[in-house]
Amino acid sequence: MTLLEIVNISYLVSAVLFIVGLKRLSSPATARSGNLLAATAMLLAVVITLIDREVLDYIQILSGIVLGSIIGAVFARSIQMTAMPQMVAIFNGLGGAASALVASGEYLKLSSYESIGIEYSFTIALGAFIGSVTLSGSFIAFGKLQGIVTSNAVSSMVVRGSNPILFIALVGMIAGIIIAPENDLLFLSLIITSLVLGILLVMPIGGADMPVVIALLNSYSGMAAAAAGFALDNLLLIISGSLVGASGFILTQIMCDAMNRSIWNVMFGAFGAVTADSSDTNNQVNQAISTTAEDSAIILAYAKSVIFVPGYGLAAAQAQHQVRELATLLQSRGVDVRHAIHPVAGRMPGHMNVLLAEADVPYDQLYSMEDINEDFERTDVAVVVGANDVTNPVSRDVPASPIYGMPILNVDMAKTIIFIKRSLSPGFAGIDNPLFYNPKTRMLFDDARRALTEIVNAIKTL
Repeated sequence: MTLLEIVNISYLVSAVLFIVGLKRLSSPATARSGNLLAATAMLLAVVITLIDREVLDYIQILSGIVLGSIIGAVFARSIQMTAMPQMVAIFNGLGGAASALVASGEYLKLSSYESIGIEYSFTIALGAFIGSVTLSGSFIAFGKLQGIVTSNAVSSMVVRGSNPILFIALVGMIAGIIIAPENDLLFLSLIITSLVLGILLVMPIGGADMPVVIALLNSYSGMAAAAAGFALDNLLLIISGSLVGASGFILTQIMCDAMNRSIWNVMFGAFGAVTADSSDTNNQVNQAISTTAEDSAIILAYAKSVIFVPGYGLAAAQAQHQVRELATLLQSRGVDVRHAIHPVAGRMPGHMNVLLAEADVPYDQLYSMEDINEDFERTDVAVVVGANDVTNPVSRDVPASPIYGMPILNVDMAKTIIFIKRSLSPGFAGIDNPLFYNPKTRMLFDDARRALTEIVNAIKTL
């Protein structure tokens, strides 16, 4: 068997492992093995590529692998679950940066020749463009999630006017590179302009839409990798990049459907630019019925069915283990316990699934919005842990609301609602939640971890 045959077979095996791994990532029960399969595929691809290609310096490559592995291990062990969306945003950005660097390196190598084929100059320019947009856009998303950059949608006529102008200019630059690929200044201008466009594309998007932005930037990073694969004439990079790009775009569409909004509205609608009027909340504060952990414990202990609704407040308080402990305790008393997961709860796709899986909540207790929504009206108690926007009835009842039409969890239809939250402040979308003032709702104002711990302790004494 020749080296070429070994390389092609190895690439085929890697591609199959990527596809199977991606499929297994669709379920929390198989996600761990899916991630392992995809990582194995990448390792095989890297090893085979290093064997097949001319490598200038193995020491540099091995040093980069060791250094990257150390950094990755440190981040994996030290990053809190609350910061996982920010970490994903950074990963997307670094993926885009890698593609842009690969495209730039290939451009510098080929530009020394007399001519570069159109198929190479176009894919190199495309890889640099998409990779640079992904890099700067991802770091703005990181800043919004981290609080370094305002989470409000920053929209102005300057931004709205600049984006189409920059895009048209970039199309012209790509055309110029195809015509005159040896123009280094034009290529540098392409990268700088793309970085600026990435910033201006994400700044007008509010923090409430960051889960969609993360999914979309993930798609961008895949497309950038695929473009780099064409530039390098590497079949596996094309396949893997296309898989990431397609899956990221499908996930983006799923997230948009979950909010009943189009991708165009998310990217250019400036949702979140105007926050709720705090005076409305202040005027209604006396209408909310507060409760205590002890009273909540009595309600839960003697219920027949309970549905937990996790949100970002759960992640912020790191209370997933307390939720699992309370659920287990209730089950020991014969209570039917389930967990309702909204597609856009939290700050990234699948955020709540990851949190609850980390706490060893059984997968068969996790229900998607479509599977559990009809059961709320037959449920004794719904326990909302920091989930605000995804439980807001105005999306169903108030046509004038900015989130009208967004599918929500029908928490307000439960017989009793316990809402664990620090205050009556609106969620990330900046819209007040009438569920706070529903006569069936009992507001438990406290840190989620402390409140759940006190409820558990109180039930144990009953």
